[in-house]
Amino acid sequence: MSSRRLSLPIKHKIAHPADLLTILIAILLGLTGCSRNTQPISRTGFYFDTVIQITLYDTEDESVLDGCFALADSYEQLFSASLENSDIWNINHSEGETVTVSKETASLLETALDYSVMTEGAVDPTIRPVSELWHFGSNDEPRVPDTTVLTKALSHVSYQNIDLSGQAISRTSAAEYGAVRLNDPEAAIDLGFIAKGYIADQMKEYLLSQNVHSACISLGGNVIVIGAKPDGSPFRIGIQEPFASEGTSLGTVEIQNVSVVTSGIYERCFYENDVFYHHVLDTASGYPVDNELASVTILCASSTQADALSTSCLCLGLEKGRRFLDTFPDIEYLLITKDGTQYASEGFILK
Repeated sequence: MSSRRLSLPIKHKIAHPADLLTILIAILLGLTGCSRNTQPISRTGFYFDTVIQITLYDTEDESVLDGCFALADSYEQLFSASLENSDIWNINHSEGETVTVSKETASLLETALDYSVMTEGAVDPTIRPVSELWHFGSNDEPRVPDTTVLTKALSHVSYQNIDLSGQAISRTSAAEYGAVRLNDPEAAIDLGFIAKGYIADQMKEYLLSQNVHSACISLGGNVIVIGAKPDGSPFRIGIQEPFASEGTSLGTVEIQNVSVVTSGIYERCFYENDVFYHHVLDTASGYPVDNELASVTILCASSTQADALSTSCLCLGLEKGRRFLDTFPDIEYLLITKDGTQYASEGFILK
C-alpha cells in the first residue's frame, strides 16, 4: 500500500473496557493543548454497554454536548439488541413476522450484510443466539456454554436468514422506514461489530454541522478525532500492547480527521479450567476464534468501515485477513499476533 498520513483515533474493547477507554482519552487530553480563549469541555456517559466520552476543544457551548448524547440515546433506541422496543429488539422478538424499522436501521443492516458476504460469513449479525450464551455483557459473568445448547443456537446463525427484500427503501431513497424479516423465527441480530463505528461517524457529522472542528469522540474505544489539536499539530494516540497491563503502549500514531479502531481478543475474556476464552466468536463453531491474531488496528476515514474491518480481519486470521484488508485501498492497518509479531501496511506509521 502507498505511504500516506491518515488522521483518526482508536477503538479498544477489553476485559475492562471503561478503564482502558479512560487511559486512552487521558492520553488524548494530556497531549492536547487549547487556545488561550477556549477551554475544552467534556462529558461522559454509558450507552451500548460501554463508556462514551466526548471532548470539544473549540467551543464552550454545552448544548452541543447535549446534542451528541441525544444522538447516543436515539441510536441506542434503534440498534440495541437488549433494550426493549428498539428496532433490533423488535426484529429479534418478531417470531418471523415482518418488522417496520427506521431507514438507518435497515441501511446499517444492509452494510453489515455486505461484510458478511465479503467474509463468507466470518462476521455475521445473526450471531446473537450464540453470543448470548457466553454472557460477555458488562453485567454478566462470562461462562462456557453447554455444548448441546451451543450447537442448537449455532443452527440459527446465518446472515441469509435476514430478509430485506420487502423493504421499500434503499440507501439513497427518501423513505423514512424499511422492513426486515427473519426467515428463521429463532434467529436474532446483534450489530455489535459495526454499530459503534456508525454512531461515531454520525456524531462527527453532527459536530461538524455545529461548526466544531477540533474534538475527540470515543465510543468504547472506537475513537474519531475531528481536526487537529488547537495548536495545529496532529493528535498522538497510543496503541495498546495486547495482553499487557492497561495503558501499556506499543507506540503512537499521529492522526487528524481519521478513525482508529482496534479489535483484540484480550478485551473481554476469561479463563475456565485454565483455558483462555474471549468474546470474538467463530460463526462456524460458536467458540472464540482461534488463529494467530491478538489484535487488529484499522485507520480510515469511516469509523463504520474501520469497525467492521477490524473484527472481520480478527475473525479471518493473519494471512486471509491481510489479503482481505489489502483489497481496500484507502485504509492502513496494524496486525499483532499472539507472539507479538507486527504486520503493518506501508502507511501505518507507529512511533
